[in-house]
Amino acid sequence: METPLGKGIFLVANPSLRDPNFRQAVILLCEHGQEGALGVVVNRPTKINITEVLPQVPILEGQHHMVYAGGPVQQNNLLILYRIPEGLEDTHHVFDGVYLGGNMNVVKDLVQNPSSLENFRAFIGYSGWAPGQLEHEMQTGSWFTLPADPTAMFETDASRLWGNILRSLSKDFECYADMPVDPHMN
Repeated sequence: METPLGKGIFLVANPSLRDPNFRQAVILLCEHGQEGALGVVVNRPTKINITEVLPQVPILEGQHHMVYAGGPVQQNNLLILYRIPEGLEDTHHVFDGVYLGGNMNVVKDLVQNPSSLENFRAFIGYSGWAPGQLEHEMQTGSWFTLPADPTAMFETDASRLWGNILRSLSKDFECYADMPVDPHMN
């Protein structure tokens, strides 16, 4: 059974989806409404360290957080997802303790608490859809939907997330779950 479109769901690329921007992608839908939809690809870490993107934040020096490729739109913008108990100023609630924003104080607090190092992800760019565009893609079978899972998103090896989700959907997809990563994704 498909989960209805809305913020806080995973869009999981159908194995037949050939668009290089979204092939083998898992997207967290952060906003969905009459103006369209916005999300970030959560399973595409880059080789860019966060200190290269945010050199003006000294607390990040020595951190090994890689920035994720959030999508093809505005790739000069940085978005941050946080897993925190409650939202703070400049954050937007997405689902179950996960917030989207750009509040560097939250990042500093998370970095200073070693037990929370997997509680934020930084994304270059995002994925966006005009009004009705995502609904059309759903009708053509491009995506599967399911409730987003913060544990899967923050604690699972990103390179295995798409395959793990496919395995959980149906035995029919097991043969695709171990497909090599498309070389055009990076």
